[in-house]
Amino acid sequence: MRSPVTWATALLFLLPVAPAMACDRTCLERIATDYRAAFVNRNPARAPFAPKVRFTENNVELGFPDGSWDAVTSEVGTALTLVDPQTGNIGMFMTIRMLDTPAYLAIRLHVKGERIDEVEHILSTKRLVSTPPEPFGDIDQFVRNPRMASVVPPAQRSPRQQIIEQANGYFDTLQNNTGEIRGASFSPDATRHENGLAFKDIEKDFRRGYYRSNDRVRDRDYLLVDEELGIVLARGFIDHKGTLDEFTTTDGERVRGVFREPHTWSFLEAFKVENGMITAVEANFIGTPYYTRSPWTRRPER
Repeated sequence: MRSPVTWATALLFLLPVAPAMACDRTCLERIATDYRAAFVNRNPARAPFAPKVRFTENNVELGFPDGSWDAVTSEVGTALTLVDPQTGNIGMFMTIRMLDTPAYLAIRLHVKGERIDEVEHILSTKRLVSTPPEPFGDIDQFVRNPRMASVVPPAQRSPRQQIIEQANGYFDTLQNNTGEIRGASFSPDATRHENGLAFKDIEKDFRRGYYRSNDRVRDRDYLLVDEELGIVLARGFIDHKGTLDEFTTTDGERVRGVFREPHTWSFLEAFKVENGMITAVEANFIGTPYYTRSPWTRRPER
């Protein structure tokens, strides 16, 4: 089953463009730093919020502040920050603790008039991942692919549209994965981190058809493009009908399907593109009831 999201429609899923240069890269990076400080200290006064803030955590609309804003006790390691002055969006990937509970937190902020008016969290803990399987790494041992935070030299950058196209091709390949690469290119050493857990041989596993249990990757929204870092941030859902008992990969391995009931992954996922190829991926996943939707999705698929 091919995705109804074609390249002709992919750009429609970008959030509305903010007024030109309302907040430049330096401005957005400063606001991102302020947000993290406000969040970890549980003090909204430390960041520039609009009078009215729309806030969701794990696809649930909450009053602001609530949820992990009241529970966070510390930040661990170094955050990844993505900014897009064209859309006024900020993306961040953090590792945190809530008392003794480790968590991976992906964040999207929208900035208007140098004030944060939208906050979106995908907060992943072991309890929220839902097993099987359980992609969840040790936050104290997590080492981000250094490519994610490195500036792409101008000669190796791709246009915004092509960066989005690579991510969309990745999802097309992941959906109903049969071994066919559908519109994405991968560097030989490309890696993926899901909730801090490292996966190598991305293209090899795709060509094996190893992810055959993924019936659908839907409600794909491309939220920002950080042109200096060559990264697009995407939101979406991976549905598993749970009806695939066993299957054979393209290299002959007999595999038992890991999803034994209807199940959905909800994610915020970042794709690094250099020289027209995906070189690194970082994602936060949570398990959700089958066919969950995001309250932010403007054009939900049927």
